[in-house]
Amino acid sequence: MLRELSIRNLAVIEEVNVSFHHGFHVLTGETGAGKSILIDALSLIVGGRGSADMVRYGCDKAEMEAMFDLPSQHPVWAVMERLGVQASREEMLVIRRELTSHGKSSSRVNGQLVTMTMLREIGECLVNIHGQHEHQSLLRTEQHLEWLDLFAGDLLIERKTAYRAVYQQLQQARASLRELEETTRHNVQMLDLYRYQIEEISNAKLKDGEDEQLAEERRKLQYAGKRMDSVSEAYALLYNGKGLDAISKAISKLTDIQTYDPAVLTPMLEQLQSAFYQAEDAVFQLRDYRDSIDSDPEQLSIIEDRLDLINGLKRKYGESIPDILQYLERITEERDKIENRDEYLEKLRKDELRLYLQAHELAQELSELRSHASERLASAIELELKQLQMGNTIFRVQLDHSTASETSEMAVLNANGIDEAIFMLSTNPGEPLKPLNKIASGGEMSRIMLALKAIFAEIDQVPVLVFDEVDTGVSGRAAQAIAEKMSQLSAKCQIFSITHLPQVACMADHHYEIKKHIIEQRTSTNVTKLLEHSRIEELARMLGGVEVTEKTRHHAQEMLVLADRQKGA
Repeated sequence: MLRELSIRNLAVIEEVNVSFHHGFHVLTGETGAGKSILIDALSLIVGGRGSADMVRYGCDKAEMEAMFDLPSQHPVWAVMERLGVQASREEMLVIRRELTSHGKSSSRVNGQLVTMTMLREIGECLVNIHGQHEHQSLLRTEQHLEWLDLFAGDLLIERKTAYRAVYQQLQQARASLRELEETTRHNVQMLDLYRYQIEEISNAKLKDGEDEQLAEERRKLQYAGKRMDSVSEAYALLYNGKGLDAISKAISKLTDIQTYDPAVLTPMLEQLQSAFYQAEDAVFQLRDYRDSIDSDPEQLSIIEDRLDLINGLKRKYGESIPDILQYLERITEERDKIENRDEYLEKLRKDELRLYLQAHELAQELSELRSHASERLASAIELELKQLQMGNTIFRVQLDHSTASETSEMAVLNANGIDEAIFMLSTNPGEPLKPLNKIASGGEMSRIMLALKAIFAEIDQVPVLVFDEVDTGVSGRAAQAIAEKMSQLSAKCQIFSITHLPQVACMADHHYEIKKHIIEQRTSTNVTKLLEHSRIEELARMLGGVEVTEKTRHHAQEMLVLADRQKGA
């Protein structure tokens, strides 16, 4: 849930800090007071598009910050982990967004900078904002199939994932087939080049790591003379120069007098003996190493020629021997495709047909699952609409299946299978079912949207739902029904509603008044949580307009009593 929202220098808001709670929240106030600016701020926090015009006049930047309290199993934690955003599931989630007067924007999640794409992905798990014009998304038929699939549950999602994996392979096979069919002339021209390159690389008989080994051998051969001189001189100094003999004589002298002062002489004697053995061993190693040094100009020439060949291949085909061998593998495959074009075409066509049949079978299974889900979804929505004073409404999900195209007998597949879903509605008895965009009024669309939100609230696990004047166009019993539905929905998630209807406002658990003030020729907006008396006054204003009378106050108080009774029931 959303715990706190802080806003600075956004439009007419100078500074606002608001705390929120569980349940149903309403925000009311005069038109133009700045109610929607709070929703704009929340939209910016979850990745909405901002502009320099939103920054308060005369200020350098606008700042928005929100703190969310979420359960450890909420999906947003997995999303953040995948995006590389560090966070503890036991702590609050804090999102901060800044928007400068130059149009620049920056975002942080728990103090870490994130991109707008990352912020939107995180925000989609946290807040769902639905405005009075946003119900137009209900009219986009491409969204209907996504909602149906979401409602169908895990089995369909699992099958859909399997279908898309096969469908992707099918698309790749078709792309390879199309490429081979369209590039015949070019491939013939490339065949000679591929043959030459394959022969050049193959004849080199490259081995991984060979260049490094040859470079090391060349280095040894290049400096064979210098190595021989230095090692021979070191050997002569130690052996022929009587270095070992001198240490041996020193040991003998100290041995003669060791018993006279053993505490001092014994450690020195042991050190000299150890040094003698080590020096003797080093002399033997120097002798063996000297004998192994080989100066072979012919072998050096062979190595340099081989390295020149390898470096020439690197300049043409890759930065390293593995890169060259990988290139050889690729062009060999391309050569085989050209030389065996007909066989390869036949193989691709068989692969395409096999993958198509496999994908079509999975698409049919998806279609059957959707058919069952569409009946359940229609029943669920009709039940919700009945509670929203649309008891005579008939709702159906029309599933249209793609058929064979003009150029092929095979049904056309897409990323979702073979189905298209259209939400159909009949609001009056005797009226035929028609698509939503041809029948539903604004008030009806608001209630249909609310019915969908009520159904999907637990499925998508978004903890905060915001309704920005979605009750526009409704009144009377329908408005009361919308208010009751929002109140019921607030048991599953946190609900916010901007409203001008007292029927909606009285059903809220928490009521906030948005008020505009003019101080020293500057407009500023404040947010105040209303308690009992002030809430009655605000409801009376909504009921009576400019003039608030005792009758409107009494009516407002009566509405609150009835609302509490309704929520208790």
